[in-house]
Amino acid sequence: MNEADAFDYIVTGAGSAGCVVAARLSESGRHRVLLLEAGPRDTNPWIHIPLGFARTFVDPKVNWKFESVPQPQLGNRQLYLPRGKTLGGTSSINGMVYIRGNHRDYDEWRQRGCIGWDWDSVLPFFKKAENQARGADAYHGVDGPLRVSDQPRRFELADAVLEACEQAGVPRNPDFNGAQQEGCGYYQTTTGDRRRWSAARAYLRPARGRPNLEIRTGVHATRVLIEGGRAVGVEYQGPAGRQVARARGEVIVSGGAYGSPHLLLLSGLGPAAHLQAMGVPVLRDLPGVGSNLHDHFNTYLSWRCARPVTLNELQNSMVRKAAAGLRYALFRDGPMASNGIHAGLFTRSDPRLERPDLQINLLEWSTVERTKQRVVPHPFPGFTLSPVHLRPDGRGTVRLATSDPLAPPAVSFDFLRTEYDLQALLAGIRLARRIAAQPALRPYVVEELAPGPAAQDDAALEAFVRQTGISNHHPASSCAMGTGPASVVDPRLRVHGVEGLRVADASIMPVVVGGNTNAPTIMIGEKAAAMILEDASASPRRVAA
Repeated sequence: MNEADAFDYIVTGAGSAGCVVAARLSESGRHRVLLLEAGPRDTNPWIHIPLGFARTFVDPKVNWKFESVPQPQLGNRQLYLPRGKTLGGTSSINGMVYIRGNHRDYDEWRQRGCIGWDWDSVLPFFKKAENQARGADAYHGVDGPLRVSDQPRRFELADAVLEACEQAGVPRNPDFNGAQQEGCGYYQTTTGDRRRWSAARAYLRPARGRPNLEIRTGVHATRVLIEGGRAVGVEYQGPAGRQVARARGEVIVSGGAYGSPHLLLLSGLGPAAHLQAMGVPVLRDLPGVGSNLHDHFNTYLSWRCARPVTLNELQNSMVRKAAAGLRYALFRDGPMASNGIHAGLFTRSDPRLERPDLQINLLEWSTVERTKQRVVPHPFPGFTLSPVHLRPDGRGTVRLATSDPLAPPAVSFDFLRTEYDLQALLAGIRLARRIAAQPALRPYVVEELAPGPAAQDDAALEAFVRQTGISNHHPASSCAMGTGPASVVDPRLRVHGVEGLRVADASIMPVVVGGNTNAPTIMIGEKAAAMILEDASASPRRVAA
């Protein structure tokens, strides 16, 4: 192994957390860092246009386009699981909604034994990451690389929906990431200058000129090399075939909630019986690897709109598309300058709950088809209210489908495991309907398209949920942090029983947060990098200076 292939730190996966970790570890110039990414560079123009995520949602060039195994509780449907395959990972193809979760989510992590992850401990890392357009305050920072902005303007339909929310008893909340989460309001987004501000844009672009940071794209990590109980490098597949990079210090796995457990399993870390069945030598029996997967669960209620104020009209007209493209190119304005998910609300399915377990998103479009192949809008104006259950009881798995390291993982959820899981989402459906029936929305609503007026009783709504419910694309907890036998990493994100190996991404969440997961994943990257550097300072012999 020549010196060119030896690094102080190797980070696998340039996603929301991996970009942060690589950038922060290389920031001082003292450490040589290698960042491996299976996808291409983030040069696809649709990545950087806020409304472009409708294109990247089905683009195999920048999207892994995973699918779950058939889900018996959902009519044996395979759920579409889009994940970013480019620099920035899913932060380069997501809806850009900036939500941190509820303060009590992190206090619960601490209660589960994850010392240093309570709200007061993680808030400084949220602030460190953030460049908040509204300015600094007790909850927000302005010196970080991640731009967080308000919507480019107010929107007629969003204003009407928010007024209807208030009429339905949901109070206004000007900042879901401030003192409290509950209420309705406009979403802020990870955008700046009306462009997407992915983790790659925020963290890697300023770091790319550093001589001590090497970014390799188009290379797929296939195994963490472990010798004598210590991670010493990474094997990866690229255009030149099988290659190996050595780590003098640590390997940090940041492949996301599907990719990270998949790589650990391929490396011989995971449930022993599963590894043996797949023909993978067992290096350490870790039952928790891939075993605590869960995600938010949601469905879509849609209405035909009486006014041409939705994005359906844009998608259905070549003339409007051309005009919108020209307007955005010349002025960074118009429908392409926003994400189309302008507003929403957080509430509780039962007032006795201590924190919100429901989120309802306003999507200013409606679709007749939404699959991994394509998204087709209705041929008329329409909008969607999407109730999301934030605190599911169900727990799924990430497993090897085959020992081929380039094959996708086998992903299974356990949605609707309990009666609470079902009833919470039914409460969200009823609330969405109640909002749509308020006076503020009467000038806009022509008819309910889905589930339709015939679906009224619990049995009909349950059938609708089982036929249409999907992952909300916020997978987490498949390499859960903790101290017990079911956990994978300790509170400093070190893999149990293996030196020099950490995991840093949404997979380490003990329990998924109540809200969108991109902002928390970036926070995890910030905190992980800080802990790695702190530990290196305490043991300088392990990492070259």
